[in-house]
Amino acid sequence: MTYTILRRAALAAGTALASVLAFGSGPAAAEPAKPECIAPAQPGGGFDITCKLAQAALKDSGALESMLRVSYMPGGIGAVAYNTIAGQRRGEPGTIVAFSAGSLLNLAQGKFGAHTAADVRWVASVGTDYGAVVVGADSPWTSLKDMMAAIKADPAKVVLGAGGTIGSQDWTKAALTARAAGIDHRTMRFVAFEGGGDCATALQGGHVQVCMNDVGDSQAAIDGGAPLKLLAIYSADRLTGKLAEVPTAREQGYDIEWPIVRGFYVGPDVSDADYQWWSDAFAKSMAAPGYAKLLEERNLLPLPMTGDELRSFVDSRVATYKELASSFGLMAQ
Repeated sequence: MTYTILRRAALAAGTALASVLAFGSGPAAAEPAKPECIAPAQPGGGFDITCKLAQAALKDSGALESMLRVSYMPGGIGAVAYNTIAGQRRGEPGTIVAFSAGSLLNLAQGKFGAHTAADVRWVASVGTDYGAVVVGADSPWTSLKDMMAAIKADPAKVVLGAGGTIGSQDWTKAALTARAAGIDHRTMRFVAFEGGGDCATALQGGHVQVCMNDVGDSQAAIDGGAPLKLLAIYSADRLTGKLAEVPTAREQGYDIEWPIVRGFYVGPDVSDADYQWWSDAFAKSMAAPGYAKLLEERNLLPLPMTGDELRSFVDSRVATYKELASSFGLMAQ
């Protein structure tokens, strides 16, 4: 069975960008005072990369005159931040929060408490990442097949780490791969971390043998000198540039794709004018000549969406993730 979670990143970029540029003509709002981007995890992971992409893009395009401040609010892989914005900080016009496919998967499973996808305002999707299998540079495994063979031979000897607990997107990538390999996913040894950065640190310390991380934060760590290597990327086709030599999971016999949307939301009581300001600011930034380079530097691909298109996308993803979670018995009956 093929698990195709999203097939649109690079191919749909041109159409989506046109939609972004055409979106909205409501009343203008002033630039928010003391703009802040909340990364809902520890520094070093995908949420951190997402906020820092916004920081650079909004500055370089001139859409934001002030420097966007990045703050961190770890807890529940986005749950603490989501509940804070949907509950206590509902109307802050200058606060955006990073989200990913993992956030939507958690929403689908009810991991953000009583809140649903309708309880915030979805501002922009700014790119797409992909899931990746990461091991130490000195790992005896040279392929995903090698790793899965070791797990199949003795699941107790292989400790997998990931951001999030059972049901998180990193756990789901591992469970899908186990299913494709004919392994009972319930036999896997799994250690949960608050984010991909923490998992990479544990991997370097020898506390786990594998991280089911993402391309963006994993390659950033490798570029920074971390002794890690990628065994597989969960994309439909091989990526380009420095990642061209990394095989996909599909070409190694595991027909799984896991793209990871990266974007932002604001509180439910943010005014239409302030919401539109952020939407227009991201549209301007994503259309700027230097934006493609900013994505490339972070090993991301384009996926520009705002407004109604993004809200429809979020609703569709949440519905798909509910079905996927149900297939692993993770949804309450």
